[in-house]
Amino acid sequence: MLPDLAKSLAAIVRDAMTELRPRLIGAALSGQPGENENLRHEDNFLSEYDLWMHQRYKELIGRHVPSFIYASEEADPEIVGSNPEPDLIILVDPLDTSELAVRGLCGYTHVLAYSRRLARPIAAVVGDIFHYIQLYIAARGDDGADRAYIVTPDSTGRIFRRHPHRILSQALVTNYLMRPRERFQSLARQEKFLEALSVTSEDGKAKGRIGVDFGSVGLCHVAAGFSDAMLEIAKGFAIWDLSPGHYVLHAAGGIVIDLSGTPIPLDYGLGSLADIRGAMDERQKFIAAADPSLAREILSALHL
Repeated sequence: MLPDLAKSLAAIVRDAMTELRPRLIGAALSGQPGENENLRHEDNFLSEYDLWMHQRYKELIGRHVPSFIYASEEADPEIVGSNPEPDLIILVDPLDTSELAVRGLCGYTHVLAYSRRLARPIAAVVGDIFHYIQLYIAARGDDGADRAYIVTPDSTGRIFRRHPHRILSQALVTNYLMRPRERFQSLARQEKFLEALSVTSEDGKAKGRIGVDFGSVGLCHVAAGFSDAMLEIAKGFAIWDLSPGHYVLHAAGGIVIDLSGTPIPLDYGLGSLADIRGAMDERQKFIAAADPSLAREILSALHL
């Protein structure tokens, strides 16, 4: 059911993860994370595996896509191929949560294909390196409809379905709260939100939960129904962390809003190389939810 481009990207992500996985396990067991100085993002961990995946994706995608703009977290945007004005932008986060990946705990990788002509994504693949569900995929079909899928190691694929609505007091809401001062404290100060999440139900049990999740995969978990919402109210996500998961959640029928309550569009304004460079320097705060009513309930409980 997948369009050809999405099939190619899914195969590329799976092959790259297969090559990378034993390297990461080796790093974890040896205690040698291969850390590099991060000149582009001073506060982010950068390993030799991030850089290897950056180069590997460019090689593998170049075998399937004749010309494209390669926009990776680890380098400035560049044109690959002979066409000086390619339609496709391939946006990549080679290795997300790399500081945890080199410990063998969790690791993710994101690839998104964005059409400049359509001003929107047309395919996205979020790979989970260590878990059974390996791929979260969204793609625009020939009929113009966006659909979302998950794929397991045996190549079994399932299309996402809408999940029952949950109120905030019964929801599992996640947040990237790993950084103690920068992110965790910001969330911990949201007393009204945490109280709303802790309201007891009719049976006297408090069913609301706060959990940790990461970049695009956190939005994919909402899309799949594994969690109910994700919020980012501190630093904001960069485009390579947000946009692949945003597209997957959109294709699954969910919503992503900014902190004023406005839905974030799929048009990221990536018309030129200058636009792409500018977008890569920006960050977006958001609430991602399975349905608009839960997103609004979360927003109303936040003190911003």
